[in-house]
Amino acid sequence: MMTSVDTDLIRVLADPLRLQIVTLLAHETLCTTHLVEETGAKQTNLSNHLRVLREAGVVETEPCGRFTYYKLRPDVIETVAGSFTALATAARATRAADTKRACP
Repeated sequence: MMTSVDTDLIRVLADPLRLQIVTLLAHETLCTTHLVEETGAKQTNLSNHLRVLREAGVVETEPCGRFTYYKLRPDVIETVAGSFTALATAARATRAADTKRACP
């Protein structure tokens, strides 16, 4: 069963730009300037999305001089992936047992 934390994370990751940011950060630690170059998003828009990701615990920051670098937290992604894996396992068991709820 998905928890409210899982559904909140899924909602955060459902945005196309945030998903693109997460995908980029899966491969390397980047600063806002790099992310603007890679995504083509406006800096203010990107900063807002990074704030949402940071507040959700998906990314963490690392100050470096006048820049802030962003790192993906893989444990958070694994938690969401685990929830989907549990759903897939339950669906396979339901299909195998051919479980149907009777209509009233």
